[in-house]
Amino acid sequence: MADRIIFVCILVLTGVYFWATSQIPTLEIGDPLGPKAFPRLLGVGLLISATMLLLEMLKERKSAPAATASEPKDTSTYKIVAGVVVATAIYFALFELLGYAVSTMLFLLAMTAYFNKGKWWTNVLTSILYSFVSYYMFSSLLGVNLPRGISPF
Repeated sequence: MADRIIFVCILVLTGVYFWATSQIPTLEIGDPLGPKAFPRLLGVGLLISATMLLLEMLKERKSAPAATASEPKDTSTYKIVAGVVVATAIYFALFELLGYAVSTMLFLLAMTAYFNKGKWWTNVLTSILYSFVSYYMFSSLLGVNLPRGISPF
């Protein structure tokens, strides 16, 4: 059931995202791809992930035995999804205050600590390296202005 909820959420998010990218103004001079190319590419990535999730759900439906009405419903999946939603909301709330690198590092550390339990070194190194390398790539290589927050760079 959680897969279906996530699938619908991805579809709604993709629809809103494509609508929002259509609102980006285009200039007749400059880059031939324009400012809509990268957002549309991300939207296509969302559609691909929704398609992959749909195929996985159909595959599980064919291979899983029919569930009986007497089986209790598993609520742990809903708790995990709710926890990720709350963690993401906290990440968005702290994004400007702490900055991209620090807030992303903390968010990834929280997610990897839960989903990759017991591997602290891997989780910490992945969180630190990803957040700071992606910050460098976006700010220096692509010229994207990201919030600095409390970080000195």
